[in-house]
Amino acid sequence: MRILGVDPGTLVTGFGVVDFENGRLSLVDYGIIQMRPADTLPRRLEKIYIGLEKVIAETAPDEFAIESAFYSKNVQSTLKLGHARGVAILAAVLRQIPTAEYAPREVKQAVTGNGAATKDQVEYMVMAMLKIDRNAHLQDATDALAVAICHSTRALRPQRGGRNWKNFIEEHPEKVVVRKK
Repeated sequence: MRILGVDPGTLVTGFGVVDFENGRLSLVDYGIIQMRPADTLPRRLEKIYIGLEKVIAETAPDEFAIESAFYSKNVQSTLKLGHARGVAILAAVLRQIPTAEYAPREVKQAVTGNGAATKDQVEYMVMAMLKIDRNAHLQDATDALAVAICHSTRALRPQRGGRNWKNFIEEHPEKVVVRKK
C-alpha cells in the first residue's frame, strides 16, 4: 500500500510518500512545495494543486492522508489553511484516491507516542523510522511523512471482528437473537 501524506500550508506544503507492506514502512519520496510570499492566494493554491498533481502522477499512491485543520486565534490564517487543505484534498479526490484526515495530536501520538510532542521530536522519529539522512531538515516534509505513518498505523491495520455492529452480525450470525413480541 502506497500512502501520500500531506502537511498543508499556503507558504510551504509538505508531502511524503511511504510504502506500507507486511507491517513495514519504506520511504518512497518526500519534499516541499514552496510558494512565494508575494504570490496571491489563488496563485499559491494553484502551485499546491499542480505540485501535488505531479507527486501523484510520479508516485501513484493508493491512499491519501492529510493533517486536519487546527484552530488558531488568527481567523485569516485558519481560513487560508482551509483553502490549502481543500486544494490538496481535491488533487487526491479527482484521481479517486481514498482520503483520510488526522488531527495533529493523533499524528504526533502515532509517531512519537506522545500527542503533545514537539515538531523536533516528530522530525527526529520520522527520520529514524525511515532512515532519512539527519542533515536533511525539511520539517514540513517530515510532518507530511508523519501523517502518512499515522495513516499506516490507524487506518490500515486489520479490523477485528465485532469492531462495529455490522461486522459483529456478519461474523457471528449465531449470536444474534431476534425477539418476537
